Amino acid sequence: MSDIDWQAPWLADWRAVGEPIAQQVATGCPQHQALNAARRASVRFVPQDDLPEGQAYEDFIFARGQVPTREGLHDFFNALCWMHFPLTKKRLNQLQAHEIARAGVGQVRGKVRDAATVFDENALLVQPSDALWEALTGHRWADAFMGLRSEWAHTRVWAFGHAALEKAVQPYKSITVHMWRVPLGVPSQDIDAWLAQDLTETKLSQKPFSPLPLLGLPGWWPDNENPSFYADPTVFRPKRRPSPIEKPHADQDYEALS
Repeated sequence: MSDIDWQAPWLADWRAVGEPIAQQVATGCPQHQALNAARRASVRFVPQDDLPEGQAYEDFIFARGQVPTREGLHDFFNALCWMHFPLTKKRLNQLQAHEIARAGVGQVRGKVRDAATVFDENALLVQPSDALWEALTGHRWADAFMGLRSEWAHTRVWAFGHAALEKAVQPYKSITVHMWRVPLGVPSQDIDAWLAQDLTETKLSQKPFSPLPLLGLPGWWPDNENPSFYADPTVFRPKRRPSPIEKPHADQDYEALS
C-alpha cells in the first residue's frame, strides 16, 4: 500500500476514500477489516478463505453479498470500485452469476462473462466529443492526443478497472485500458446509475471496447507533452482490421487486440 501514489491523476476520484483505508492496511490491519470499517460499500468484504472450495467467486458474491478478499493491491482496488460504483459492480456480478447459473463455470467463459470480466478488470470510462471519440477508436493517436489536445481539459474520464489500477501503481508506457463511452448528456453524479443500465447482455456480447494506452492521456504522464511520445508503434498501434476469417476467441486477451 505504501507504493500507491495518491496524487496520480487516475486516482483523483479514489483518493478521499482509498488513502485512509490504505493507511490502515499499511499499519497491519487485515485488508477486509479496514475495508468494512469504512462503511462505504453495499457488500461486506470477507477473507478469501470464506469462499468454499468448488464455489465460483461471482456466484458466492451473488448469493451472500460478501466479497472474498485477498491481501494486496488487486483486491484492494476491486473493493474501492465496489464503494465508488456500487450499482455497476452489482450489475456485473448479476451478469456473471446469471451466466454461471445458465451455463456453468466451464473452461470457456462465453461472450457475456468474458466481456464483463474485461470491463471489470480493465475499463476506463470516457465522455468525449464525437471528433475525439472517432480519433481514439480509429487509433489516430496524433489527432486524439495532440491535434485535439485542448479537448481533454473538458473531457471527463473515470478510472474503473481494478487490474488496470493495480498495474498503474508501477506505471509503464504500455499499460492499456479499454474505453467505454459515456454520452455527453450523462451528469457525473449519475454515472453509476447510467452505467449499470448501459451494461446489457446484448451490448457486452458485441464487445464494444476500444484499447487506449493509459499514459497517453494529456496531463496523466509528463513525457506525453512531447509529440514523440506517441510515435511508438509498439504501444500506439495503428488500427488493425481483422481478416474475414479471423474471429477472436471469446477468452482472447483484449490487451493484445489493436
